[in-house]
Amino acid sequence: MRWVLPDHIQDALPSNAHQLETLRRRLLDAFRLRGYQLVMPPMLEYLDSLTTGAGQDLKLRTFKLVDQLSGRTMGVRADMTPQVTRIDAHLLNRQGVSRLCYCGSVLHTVPSSLTATREPIQVGAEVYGHAGVEADIEILRLLAEVLRLAEVPASRIDISHVGLFHALVARTGLVSEREVELFDLIQAKDVPELRRMLADVPEPVRGALLALPGLYGGAEVLDEAAARLPQDAEIAGPLGELRALARALADLPVSFDLSDLRGYHYHSGIVFAAYGADSPAALALGGRYDRVSEAFGRARPATGFSLDLRELVWRLPQLAPMTGAILAPLEGDAALAEEVGALRARGEIVMNALPGHEGTWNEAGCDRQLVKRGDRWAIVPLQGE
Repeated sequence: MRWVLPDHIQDALPSNAHQLETLRRRLLDAFRLRGYQLVMPPMLEYLDSLTTGAGQDLKLRTFKLVDQLSGRTMGVRADMTPQVTRIDAHLLNRQGVSRLCYCGSVLHTVPSSLTATREPIQVGAEVYGHAGVEADIEILRLLAEVLRLAEVPASRIDISHVGLFHALVARTGLVSEREVELFDLIQAKDVPELRRMLADVPEPVRGALLALPGLYGGAEVLDEAAARLPQDAEIAGPLGELRALARALADLPVSFDLSDLRGYHYHSGIVFAAYGADSPAALALGGRYDRVSEAFGRARPATGFSLDLRELVWRLPQLAPMTGAILAPLEGDAALAEEVGALRARGEIVMNALPGHEGTWNEAGCDRQLVKRGDRWAIVPLQGE
């Protein structure tokens, strides 16, 4: 069956494609009005560039092939963020703040969930060149606005800080592989396994790591964290940034979950996930990733977010049927051409009546037609054609 698509790959039929394109334009316009400039990275890159600084997870999700021109291994992008980071670091080469946005298809070797597509349309925004929490605040506000514009407003934005974990794990003496295992256990809130793994870790580090899974809730959880975690600069710094976010974003549905960590080899500071009503999976993910651009030879602070346009559209109600098109004769006088041009300039859809049409014009989307009345062309309902 040649017409059958691979699992988790879908066509976008007219109604769905119209929703996707309408939302894409709306979001990119919102980015532009806030100073974010659009970039369009290529679908293919050499693998070592495409997965730079992104960790093992992205490498496993990336389709690989051999370039017939160079013989080098290439990859089909699974995430556009490393590409945008490369553009900022080397092609734009700006010294100050750079705001970039993007929208395009990415391809995954396996879906992220049972219902997910393997070809998300990734939309995102990034701020480069500012290490302060002000950039994180801007990005989180932009994320909330994007979800509002998409008519899927955030019901909860969970915020955490990878710096807390890094500060604590550095005191455990664990080897790198065990650090990754510990990271996964904390993220999964698997306290029994955490107790087993941390049995030989001395206090107060052991108690602090065991406390992370239980530190979630409103801004008050940050005071609890300050009381239960070691009181030194490496802990106070991340907690101070989280407190700054709590104050600046008090009007948004933010919450704090200090074990909601991700991107062990990728993120370097604040991380966050946005959820919508009745959304068990995150609609958008983001955070700070200051170290990634180092792999491109130019260290730049960076923070941003991305989401899947398809996922947003799937959560929207079906659009009302589009306004029907107007059927126009294939040939006519100069007045007909002028009238058709004027209608299209006003946003009306006008189709020419091609000869030999076997179906109905209603099936083609027409509900009106242009007919000549005297010396002028008039729009009348299209009946039963």
